[in-house]
Amino acid sequence: MAKVVVALGGNALGNNLIEQMAAVKETAKSIVDLVAEEHEVILVHGNGPQAGMIQLAMDELTADDPTKYPPVPLSVCVAMSQTYIGYDLQNALREEMLHRKIHKPVITVATQVVVDKADPAFNKPTKPIGRFMTKAEADQLANEGVDVMEDAGRGYRRVVASPKPKEIVELETIDTLLKADQLVICCGGGGIPVIKQENDHLQGVAAVIDKDYCSALLAATIDADMLVILTAVEKVALNFGKPDQKELGEVSIAEMKQYIAEGHFAPGSMLPKVEAGLSFAAKSGKKTLITSLEKAKDGLAGKTGTVIVG
Repeated sequence: MAKVVVALGGNALGNNLIEQMAAVKETAKSIVDLVAEEHEVILVHGNGPQAGMIQLAMDELTADDPTKYPPVPLSVCVAMSQTYIGYDLQNALREEMLHRKIHKPVITVATQVVVDKADPAFNKPTKPIGRFMTKAEADQLANEGVDVMEDAGRGYRRVVASPKPKEIVELETIDTLLKADQLVICCGGGGIPVIKQENDHLQGVAAVIDKDYCSALLAATIDADMLVILTAVEKVALNFGKPDQKELGEVSIAEMKQYIAEGHFAPGSMLPKVEAGLSFAAKSGKKTLITSLEKAKDGLAGKTGTVIVG
């Protein structure tokens, strides 16, 4: 039995409510496969499309009458996304486990994550959120002062600040639930970003923390045996999408650092996954697995995936 922090990629959730309700049913099957193998699973999920969707809806509402409906901060939108994604995941996981005669409580923890107010990321937004847009749509938003960028060849998206996570506020709660043998969903969307202020107050900030970096922090803090980062591909590849593409199996920290320096991984796509995996492996001396949702069980059994060895 291994304690594993599993970071779910956006492909596990869909891009809207209808897609998500269908997607989580398939996602639950792969996650419960791990539970059935008696792994202790702690689940973290992304929220890029969802947080962007909520922010857009709130912006449209408040634009009509800002005095009646004050603007909704991005940190609150992240909190909303945590709970409604957790709600769908909880129900799907519970149902799948009951179908397999596995009796294990599932709980979602609304999780705040402390960031540094001086993090340079606040001056250079890089985290894509919301739906994909055409270049014309992106240009129009850019003219309105909204930060946008091209996202890994798939279109244009709004981008926001993505500071590094420093501390998980609800860590004690998470640890208590794990000791009670519950399947915990936490740090959704990388956590609700907050900064520490005087009088013990936590102030939400306009940012979205990368869920892979937060998963690495969580895994190291709770002494997980492995960090599992699930994405759309079975293995990390060099020269991705080119004729000389090469998939990676077991890789040392030094080798992966060299591949990053050579520019093999796209920012906002595979790069943060690889960097997060490196961070956990270096801090813990343990392994990070990067693979697809469908191959998670085989990856933990050592049959596939890219493994960064600490």
